[in-house]
Amino acid sequence: MSRLDYSKWDHIEISDDEDDTHPNVDTASLFRWKHQARVERMEEQKKKRETFEKGIADHQKKKVAIQQKIKEAEQNPSLSEQLDELKIKAAEIEKQEIDWKKKEDELKKQEKLTPWNVDTLCHDGKTRTVINKNTPKKKEELTEDEKAERLQKFVKENKSRIEKFGMMRKYEDSQEYLLQNRDLVCDESANHLVIWCINLQVEEKTSLMEHVAHQTIVMQFILQLAQSLDRDPRECIGPFFSRIKMAEKQYMEAFDDELDSFKERIRKRAQARIDEAVREYEEEERQKRLGPGGLDPQEVFESLPKELQECFEKKDIALLQEAITKFPKEEAEYHIKRCVDSGLWVPGESGESEPETQPAAES
Repeated sequence: MSRLDYSKWDHIEISDDEDDTHPNVDTASLFRWKHQARVERMEEQKKKRETFEKGIADHQKKKVAIQQKIKEAEQNPSLSEQLDELKIKAAEIEKQEIDWKKKEDELKKQEKLTPWNVDTLCHDGKTRTVINKNTPKKKEELTEDEKAERLQKFVKENKSRIEKFGMMRKYEDSQEYLLQNRDLVCDESANHLVIWCINLQVEEKTSLMEHVAHQTIVMQFILQLAQSLDRDPRECIGPFFSRIKMAEKQYMEAFDDELDSFKERIRKRAQARIDEAVREYEEEERQKRLGPGGLDPQEVFESLPKELQECFEKKDIALLQEAITKFPKEEAEYHIKRCVDSGLWVPGESGESEPETQPAAES
């Protein structure tokens, strides 16, 4: 049976230790002086911790923002020129993270060497976040096709569970649900939530989109925390919700900023999808309109001189034949050919292009 380690009790600083007093020194005053000095040291240590927490929160905010920009640039060809610059910034942030980890180790060392005293022995230990360091996150390299296949399979098997999480409102419910469904804490769930948000916005269900967007950022922050700590995401459920429930100002500001940016990106992506659908529909309609020569009758009509446009609008064959004779031969042949190729002007059965022609019905 392993023995308990009692060494942590060997350096407890207690101000009323009578062995430290002197017969010619007022004991009560000595206790007050020692207690004041200890409180000042504790306050200084607290300020160091607060400064560090603020700095690391700002760093994490920058890291999340730059990674999101890189992801967006990789998916958007128009932003490809910015990609190299963004990756350089990301590399600089990674270097800064090494410095932050060194500062954290140094701060922890100082805190560990600080003697315990009557002011710290009774502090609530439940607020401390502990992450198991024995199970680092396993990194897996997949091709784009493999990622797509995995996403499709995962969503097919877990869609209802993922979307149930997306509909939750309270942090307590979300935490309990993820703790009971740890396998959902993964990139595939986050990707499906993003796609769901875009679909909702396309359907103009903006209010519901914004709600699901909040849950999407919750999932992404857990994954980001796991990445920064190099841990399995399932281990970071508790630590994330502990921080979010403490409502640390810097952390909440980073969360809210990312949520606002995410919703704006969703609106833009949804609008881009709508615009693309409209373009595809218009192209399909255009293809249906194409004449025997592959020209669009609408485009050809709009390019005709006004005199010829009036003939087609009135559907007057005689007027059209008369009007075409007023143009130079080459120009007349040019317009006739375009009208025939677009189906705007249908030659008669004899194949002659002047007396046997007739205006096509408007499409």
